[in-house]
Amino acid sequence: MPQNSTVPRILIVGGGYAGFYTAWKLEKHLRKGEADVTMVDPLPYMTYQPFLPEVAAGSIEARHAVVPHRRHLKRTNVITAKITGIDHANKVATITPPVGAPYEFAYDQIVVTAGAVSRTFPIPGIADNAIGMKTIEEAVAVRDRLLTNFDQAATLPPGPERDRLLTVVVVGGGFAGIEAFGELRSLASSLLPMYPQLTFDDTHFHLIEAMGRIMPEVSLETSKWVMKDLAKRGAYIHLDTQVTSAVDGNVELSTGEVIPSDLIIWTAGVMANPTVVRGGDLPVEERGRIQTRADLRVGTDEDIVEGAWAAGDVSAVPDLSGGGVGGYCVPNAQHAVRQAKLMAKNIVAVLRGEEPKDYFHKNLGAVAGLGLYHGVFQSGKLAIKGFPAWVAHRGYHGLAMPTWERKWRVLWGWWNNLWLGRDVANLHAVQNPRYVFEEFAARPRPAAPASAAPEKADAGTSGAEKTQAAKADAAKSPARKPAKAKAAKPAKATEPAEAPEPAEAPEPAEAPEKVRS
Repeated sequence: MPQNSTVPRILIVGGGYAGFYTAWKLEKHLRKGEADVTMVDPLPYMTYQPFLPEVAAGSIEARHAVVPHRRHLKRTNVITAKITGIDHANKVATITPPVGAPYEFAYDQIVVTAGAVSRTFPIPGIADNAIGMKTIEEAVAVRDRLLTNFDQAATLPPGPERDRLLTVVVVGGGFAGIEAFGELRSLASSLLPMYPQLTFDDTHFHLIEAMGRIMPEVSLETSKWVMKDLAKRGAYIHLDTQVTSAVDGNVELSTGEVIPSDLIIWTAGVMANPTVVRGGDLPVEERGRIQTRADLRVGTDEDIVEGAWAAGDVSAVPDLSGGGVGGYCVPNAQHAVRQAKLMAKNIVAVLRGEEPKDYFHKNLGAVAGLGLYHGVFQSGKLAIKGFPAWVAHRGYHGLAMPTWERKWRVLWGWWNNLWLGRDVANLHAVQNPRYVFEEFAARPRPAAPASAAPEKADAGTSGAEKTQAAKADAAKSPARKPAKAKAAKPAKATEPAEAPEPAEAPEPAEAPEKVRS
């Protein structure tokens, strides 16, 4: 959508939960021609992250867990690129596209919703061998890796290498880690009937948690039930334990134990997107998030940064309900979506000269899926476990998925899986799609070195002929040098290169005869 310089320009940095919902709701609340909205994100879709564990387990098709920006944002100018700089003092942002030179974009209102990335520590081997669970690409890669490992392990005899392939290590015992852990354990169990060479005892699942408990979002009693449920399904949970190394896939723990694994999943926390936070001049609090007021404007109670807004995981929004960690809203989907909806209303209110409202949301509960037919739900002192909680988990997230088009795709997939079973098609090769073409593609033969031709020609020529040729060359002028090449042709015609050794070259008498012809 082309910009209209006569109306306010709203720039949304990031197209995740908060960014997509802000743009979506602005389209609803803004009058036609009241403002120009531009959203910039390096990905062309929003990822519904609560579905990532089910994508990794083959319960949801990967494309159904994302929302394409351009299909559902009809009046927003969508730019697939990165914001690499924010100069709010001059209200200019730097956009860096994947192709072409960076350029500046002027705005009147900026909305920072760049989200969060996996937070890791400088542990040897983690950066080289682990994978996160923050993107749809990571979830797909985890699923295909586990399926590939089963294929490979089925061809090996019992031993260390097979154990390594069938060992999964998840680092982090929060909601993200527990859901990924439970779903992958469920997937592995469902695969065993297809692999008669493998048994349940051949698979090993380890969860590493630095704290003394898992899932701080629920009560201690509920978290203990989750641990017992996972233990019954063959899981090992290591509490008060840290990873000290993961070099070559050997996960060393602070307890001294070493767990060789081919699949290490890191879910131990997130941090605000550093590219956006560090590349701008907006105020940042001590944990690296953009300082945000309760009305979602950037700044503090005493100081407002006019024309700047923030929401979601990249922001530090005060939790007025009193339930936040350190007085701020925790980084999760519940807050991101609700903040975005209110922020769209507040932006429109400010454009119309009205006062924005403060964000207030009291957490009504938490729900988690722990694998097929296993779940847990906590609301206050009420805790629901097992199959009913699993139904509540799917019901809540099925309805929370934005747009009816996406809802129906997810619900239809669940319905098909109910009768057909989960999809275990392994598409690991898609990560290197050209491997078959490259293997059989015809290539031109390498050209022979230029210096080799005279040597091969000499191999089929006698000493007398070389002397005569040298005298003839000396008698010729430089202007007639092409004649040398003509003289060399007879030697090539004898194809002396096929002879194993120079000694087996044709008799000297034969070469002159061919020259005469």
